Amino acid sequence: MSESSPAILVRHLWAGYDRDPVLEDINLSVEAGDFIGIIGPNGGGKTTFLKVLLGSIAPMRGRVEIFGRPVKQGRRFIGYVPQGIDFDREFPVRVRDVVRMGRLGKRRLLKRYNAKDDDIVDHALEQLEMLDFVRTPIGELSGGQRQRVYIARALASEPRVLLLDEPTASIDPKMQTNVYELLRQLNETIPIVLVSHDLGAVSTYVKTIGCLNRRLFYHGEKQISAEMLEKTYQCPVDLIAHGVPHRVFPEHHDRHDCQNPDKT
Repeated sequence: MSESSPAILVRHLWAGYDRDPVLEDINLSVEAGDFIGIIGPNGGGKTTFLKVLLGSIAPMRGRVEIFGRPVKQGRRFIGYVPQGIDFDREFPVRVRDVVRMGRLGKRRLLKRYNAKDDDIVDHALEQLEMLDFVRTPIGELSGGQRQRVYIARALASEPRVLLLDEPTASIDPKMQTNVYELLRQLNETIPIVLVSHDLGAVSTYVKTIGCLNRRLFYHGEKQISAEMLEKTYQCPVDLIAHGVPHRVFPEHHDRHDCQNPDKT
């Protein structure tokens, strides 16, 4: 593995489901120190893009590498926080057990957890202010608390690059700020790609922003132009800023060719 290789390299990627492409000719390079925010409408391919990077969906064409390796080999370097997880609330799994799952890729099959694993798990939970809940069944937590546990699980894997899909969904505003500040600290040592509808938070914390709607409009800058937004949402867009956050409002009028954008 070359130390000079980008954390993630995507070239001319087409991907989707069956024979229907959701992503078209995507190009992106994620380098050390990057903190990239990706916004776009529902159905625009944001989650599909993350699934390709994780190896859950194979490209139709194009090339994807993780630290210079094919996805199947390189995905072990990725820490991933999904948007939401469906589970049986009655299933008797505790918070510590969930976060320990982040250690599975660091050990041989059937090997027991050791003191180092527990220290890493505890540190991750402490960072997310969830250490007091180590013995609590995951089904007894609120949505925001569960999301913090999932972030802790990703951190327990000691990732070299972090992918997050709506990481602050169902989290109260104070904890959202804490999570974004934590991500900012983590970004001092690892690159981060964050998918979010929250343009205000994204524009505050990330270093660069891309707009994704089948195609990716990304220029390695933090500034979002009206042209980028119109290409992404396929509607005329007013960007109204009152400090922070920003909000995007479409001018639909009677145009039937516009897509319904997300509220951000």
